[in-house]
Amino acid sequence: MLEDLLIARGEPLVLALAGALTGLVFGWAAQRSRFCLRAATAEVAEGVLGPRLAIWLVAYFAAMSLTQLGVTSGLFDVSSTRQLAAEGSVSGALIGGVMFGVGMILARGCASRLLVLSATGNLRALITGLVVTLVAQASYTGILAPARETLTGLWTVPGGPGRSLLHTLGLNPASASFLAGTALLAAVGFAWLRKLSPGTILGAGVVGGAVAMGWALTATIAGASFELVPVSSVTFTGPATDTLMALVTQRSVALSFGIGLVPGVFVGAGAAALVFGEWKLERFGADTPMERYLVGAVLMGFGAMLAGGCAVGAGVSGGAVFSTTAFLAVFAMWIGAMTTVRVMALFARGQAQTV
Repeated sequence: MLEDLLIARGEPLVLALAGALTGLVFGWAAQRSRFCLRAATAEVAEGVLGPRLAIWLVAYFAAMSLTQLGVTSGLFDVSSTRQLAAEGSVSGALIGGVMFGVGMILARGCASRLLVLSATGNLRALITGLVVTLVAQASYTGILAPARETLTGLWTVPGGPGRSLLHTLGLNPASASFLAGTALLAAVGFAWLRKLSPGTILGAGVVGGAVAMGWALTATIAGASFELVPVSSVTFTGPATDTLMALVTQRSVALSFGIGLVPGVFVGAGAAALVFGEWKLERFGADTPMERYLVGAVLMGFGAMLAGGCAVGAGVSGGAVFSTTAFLAVFAMWIGAMTTVRVMALFARGQAQTV
């Protein structure tokens, strides 16, 4: 059936439809669960192990356990993914991750959260997300590309087994799935203790499930296609850049999984906000200065391209396939974000004492 669809409609359209379906699921679930790495890091930095951390942990381990379960059962193969097969950068993961972590605190949201908030009427998130996208493009092929390439090249690792944390630890997908599944159960228990509703916990799990869904769909299409199809999953900086550039520089859009993903997330999140009466316009104000958001956007745009993806792309999707550089990137994001929260709190206290 899939082979017939690919022959009749072609790989680009099928991939775009798969991306749109994945995006719809992710967008709806992310909006309902309030999934956000920035909120989780802020809680921990303030000394609170609260509900935002629980939501992130449920999503993270759901993505990891379901992806590895799919690999173990033979449903799909992720060995050819960019996060594992291509050359990786340790320096990019660490430096870019810290920059991204700092930026998402200043901008009050990572790339995925900005897209979700944009769909609910948040104009701050919309403008910030556009700046992230433009800076990411400048970092990939524009004026910032030489700086990115220099930092990326400081410490690289070859693709293949050396970039797989499972290979490094001597684990197989079955054991990884079991360990991640155990961690998921613990995360669900933690979320329950933090008095999160069953719907919110389920929504967080569906966020992670959407990541596994992305891997499964693209891998299945790649396996049935006669063309070379990249195996990928949910990530936002690259697809958002491709979508924006296609809309403003081309008369026709070249379809792909990422091109379908971004509007899918937007529609899914916007629909959830409308259905539950949470759609409303939000603008910049005295307590939300534009300059802070713009600085955060620049750091996130450059940091994401340096780290190999955003908090979801490099962190959750990359972590689900046990990419070593993905683990380093998300660790660096946590460090950058928590340090920024602490510094901003000290600065605020200092200002209050001088008044």
